[in-house]
Amino acid sequence: MSLRNKDLISIHDLSVGEVATILDVAKKLKHKQKNGEPHQYLKGKTLVMIFSKASTRTRVSFETGFFQLGGHPIYLNDSSSQVGRGEPVKDTARVLSRFADGIMIRTFSHEAVTELASYATIPVINGLTDLLHPCQALTDLFTIMEHKEVLKGRKLVYVGDGNNMTNSLMYACAKVGMNMVCACPKGYEPDSEVYRQACADALETGCRIEIEPDLFKAARGADVLYTDVWASMGQEGEQTIRKEALGDYQINAKLLQTARPDAIVLHCLPAHRGEEITEEVIEGPQSVVFDQAENRLHVQKAIMALLMSEEKL
Repeated sequence: MSLRNKDLISIHDLSVGEVATILDVAKKLKHKQKNGEPHQYLKGKTLVMIFSKASTRTRVSFETGFFQLGGHPIYLNDSSSQVGRGEPVKDTARVLSRFADGIMIRTFSHEAVTELASYATIPVINGLTDLLHPCQALTDLFTIMEHKEVLKGRKLVYVGDGNNMTNSLMYACAKVGMNMVCACPKGYEPDSEVYRQACADALETGCRIEIEPDLFKAARGADVLYTDVWASMGQEGEQTIRKEALGDYQINAKLLQTARPDAIVLHCLPAHRGEEITEEVIEGPQSVVFDQAENRLHVQKAIMALLMSEEKL
């Protein structure tokens, strides 16, 4: 299924078939990379990477991945470009479209990304906004598929704050027929419109997306337990109040015993050990968080190749 010249802003915008294609190509590219097989599908192409938020995994995985695909990545941040000096997004989009073959942006405002995509004539990839983190959620699907083979009918339980990860995971699970329960305290639920859309998507694939404040009830029979930090970037000033509200929403040995015996544990990192997840669990045999981190490279390579390559993958 062709994704060439399209944007990747939200998993909700993708069809069931397009999600399957991304996962399939990621598997092929990971195999090629592990076996030293050439896969320079983007030779001679350029990706502009715009960062308004600090990053480790996103920058290194996109930059390395685009290089492995044969292309040249260019890093821009607010202090080293006109992006941070008030240049209109629509101007940036049209100028970069004359220079490069694709844009990846990691920023705060989701509206800035949608505006960038509406004016750009080259593919735009959402590397993260305060609303969504689609590349990470697609990576999570790929990681679960590697460890569980079948996605449809599985149960993923997200523990903690209803943030951009929760929102993207709801979309992702709905597209592949995975049941998902958001175990969030009252007042920290995921975005209501995202939840509505994800539930509508879930009807098409025969799964359920639910919100359940009772943590142990939510975790019962889970195939996957997933968590993220209690305070995302930009919420540091709320750290104390969030720690109090979310203090019981932790993946620990007791909660893991409530899940299925072969359940796996995911965390998109960076982790605050002893808060949303214990040291024992993240370093334990059911944790696959470092497989998950590696897979950012392979899934994002699949996305970039599918959007920008002229070759059949």
